[in-house]
Amino acid sequence: MKLEGSVIFEKLPREDSRSLQPIISVEGLTRVFGQDPQKALELRNAGCSKEEIYEETGETLALYNVSFEVMPGEIFVLMGLSGSGKSTLLRCINRLIEPTGGRILIDGEDIIGMSQDELRAVRRRKLGMIFQSFALLPHQTVLDNVVFGLEVQGIPEDERYPRGEEVLRMVGLGNYGTSMPSHLSGGMKQRVGLARALANDPEILLMDEAFSALDPLIRREMQDELLNLQQRLNKTIIFVTHDLDEALKLGDRIALMRDGEIVQVGTPEEILTNPENAYVERFVAGVDMTKVLSAQDVMRRPEPVVRCAAGPRVALHLMEEHDIESVFVVSRERRFRGLVTLDDTLEAVRAGRELEEIIITDVPTTAPDASLTDIISLAVESPYPVAVVDDGNRLQGFISRGSILGALARNGEKTRATA
Repeated sequence: MKLEGSVIFEKLPREDSRSLQPIISVEGLTRVFGQDPQKALELRNAGCSKEEIYEETGETLALYNVSFEVMPGEIFVLMGLSGSGKSTLLRCINRLIEPTGGRILIDGEDIIGMSQDELRAVRRRKLGMIFQSFALLPHQTVLDNVVFGLEVQGIPEDERYPRGEEVLRMVGLGNYGTSMPSHLSGGMKQRVGLARALANDPEILLMDEAFSALDPLIRREMQDELLNLQQRLNKTIIFVTHDLDEALKLGDRIALMRDGEIVQVGTPEEILTNPENAYVERFVAGVDMTKVLSAQDVMRRPEPVVRCAAGPRVALHLMEEHDIESVFVVSRERRFRGLVTLDDTLEAVRAGRELEEIIITDVPTTAPDASLTDIISLAVESPYPVAVVDDGNRLQGFISRGSILGALARNGEKTRATA
């Protein structure tokens, strides 16, 4: 475990991590609570429901034939109603609950066949767990709580306390190391729990309804905090929630569960716009699509564009040819410069001015992954379309008020068509 120095661990960028092998592979995972799991499985294979199995045998089929993969650096959300099996599934991943059957591979190693010593080593090196309940030791300070896991591992005091102070600063509690848990708010206690999990520098964080006990405002703040930390540390996170809005905000992908089985796995947009069955459709009904659609989902291609060195006559020709009243201006490298209007371009042609002199530069811009919620305010407040640019300020597309309304209308029609 790397403890020396600051928390600058070598992490792969998230876009690069997608090309790697899965860090977690769950294959055919099953869990039955009861004395005769084989009988329960026979009934399920015969087509009986979870309720029917329980009525006939008294066995609870908590998980059945669950399979999925999680990629490095991904936030993978397990979502479902109470009793759907999501928390049981999470606890099977670190064998707090022993599976009845199936395989769980972490970095290619099947943890189900591991001895207790081997399992403890994996938990210490690779897994961090954060529960809904804060589970802080009330008689110890915040800092002592954070470094407790390191102390159990035998890490010397002169190494574990600097590490604990560092992760406390990371979660915004740098001045609270000497405080007692009873002096903290619920959100602060959950930050301590997050810091305790991060102190071990695990590859994987398992978060079971971690923010469910918090007030709505604090809950949103913790969601934002988690996303900020993820940008810096690029952990692999499996996050359990019953809250659809939380799943949509946090998840790179979502697995929707029902009666111990996975009904659909997909990105937030795939879950909302392409529900695989009526259950998924009912589950996501009424979701505000502005929170899900991103700039790249609604933008239009930026054609035509004019290079700033081309001159006003070229810009005028393009506007006349395409029957438009403005055109975006880019550099030779296609970096966004702004736009020119028809009236200004006509005047520049008459006056013999350069295109560079009439470029309007206060055009709003946004990133391709920005949510539609954020873009709407830009589109309403500006008389110009919103330019979509990448990290290098290269023009990718544009968004007008009409394109926003059109995207929302298309998704509404798609939802009605599947009803």
